[in-house]
Amino acid sequence: MANLLWVHGGACNGNTQSFLNAEEPTVIDLVTDFGINILYHHSLSMEFGDQVRRLYDQILSDEIPLDILVVEGTVIQGPNGTGHYDMLMDRPKKDWILEFSHKAQYVVAIGDCACWGGIPATKPNPSESIGLQYLKGERGGFLGAEFRSKAGLPVINIPGCPAHPDWVTQILVAIATGRAEDVLLDDLQRPQTFFKTFTQTGCTRVQYFEWKESVEEFGQGTRKGCLFYEQGCRGPMTHSPCNRILWNRQSSKTRAGMPCIGCTEPQFPFFDLAPGTVFKTQKILGSIPREVPQGSDPLSYSVNAAMARAVAPKWAKEDMFVP
Repeated sequence: MANLLWVHGGACNGNTQSFLNAEEPTVIDLVTDFGINILYHHSLSMEFGDQVRRLYDQILSDEIPLDILVVEGTVIQGPNGTGHYDMLMDRPKKDWILEFSHKAQYVVAIGDCACWGGIPATKPNPSESIGLQYLKGERGGFLGAEFRSKAGLPVINIPGCPAHPDWVTQILVAIATGRAEDVLLDDLQRPQTFFKTFTQTGCTRVQYFEWKESVEEFGQGTRKGCLFYEQGCRGPMTHSPCNRILWNRQSSKTRAGMPCIGCTEPQFPFFDLAPGTVFKTQKILGSIPREVPQGSDPLSYSVNAAMARAVAPKWAKEDMFVP
C-alpha cells in the first residue's frame, strides 16, 4: 500500500471538508480499492497525542516509508521566521513539514493556501504565511524553487478555495497506482488534466459572453447575461474545470449566478481585497475591462466586443426563461 500523511497548516479546514465529500473516487475507495494507507489525517484518524508523535518519529527515522505527503494550508513562519505562531508537539509545524517533505516520494499541496499562500498570505500577512513552493505567483515558497521530492518531482499543486474533491482523489489514485508520470504539470505545477482549460469552458452563459451581453445587476445572474463585464467574473481568465466537473454533480458558481473569483490562480484573492474590487469588473478608460481573456489585449478585445454587441441576435438581449 502507498503510505499517505496529511498535515494541516494555516487554513480553515475547507479542503478537508471538500475531500471528505469526494465521489469519484470516494475517500473509502482510496483505501479499499486503490491501496492508500492513510497514516494520519486530523479528521479521519483515531490516533492522538503520543500515538501521533510516535508515528511521526517512525516516519522521520525511515521505520515507516512515506510515499505521499499532503499539505493543506499555509506554512506559517511568524513571528520573525520562528514558526511559533503554529506549533505542533513542541515544535514549529514548519519544521515538521520541511522534514516530511524531504522524506516523501511525492508532495502534494491541496488548496490555495498550501499552493501559493492564499488569503492568509494577503498583505500585510502578519502570520508570514507562505505556500510550499510558491508565494502568490513567485516560485520559491517555503521549500525553495529547486525542491524535488524523492521521486524527482516538484510539489504537485491542486489549488482552489477549496479544491474540488475529485481533483484531489483522482491525483492521489494516479500516484498510488504508479501512474504519477502520467500526471503532466503546467507551468504552475498544476495537473494539466484539470487546469489546462478555463472555468468558462462549459459555462451555461457562454453564449452571452460571445455576444458581449452583460448582467446589469445581481439577481439577473441565473437568468440572462454574462457576469464578466460588470460583476467581476474571472471565468475567461481562470484555469479550472469547474463547469466540466460540477460541484456536487449539480452546479458551479457561474451556473448559480455567482461570478468566478479566480480561486485556482496564484494571485487569488485579487487586488488584495481592496475596497471596490470584489464582485466588480475593474475598468480602464471608462468601459474597457482592465483584464481580458488570455491571448488578447484590452483595446483589441473592446473593438471586438463593440462589434459583437452591434450584431447580437435579439434573443441575446432577452430573458430566455419563463415562469
